[in-house]
Amino acid sequence: MNTQFKKGIIELCVLKIVSRKDMYGFEVIENISKEIEVNENTIYPILRRLTKQEYFETYKESMSIGAPRKYYRLTSLGVERLSEAELEWSSFLESVSRVLGGNKK
Repeated sequence: MNTQFKKGIIELCVLKIVSRKDMYGFEVIENISKEIEVNENTIYPILRRLTKQEYFETYKESMSIGAPRKYYRLTSLGVERLSEAELEWSSFLESVSRVLGGNKK
């Protein structure tokens, strides 16, 4: 699969997963990797970019053992972006399905 295409889809997955509950980076990787092959070299740049774009805000939480964890939380701007991305994705899937001979409109 084309790398850029896959990164766009994974970005949507990252937004969706973090919309369900605040997560730290490795937790995001664990959740997505249950369904899609990903690693930290894919996820952490996406998390940084989405934070820079103000779709996420971050906070740190102390752990009983080890360094504090950096958690990601969806902002109101992130909620809007997720909604737009889900609509775009649905429209794209419908179009691909029509091209491949599935649903007719």
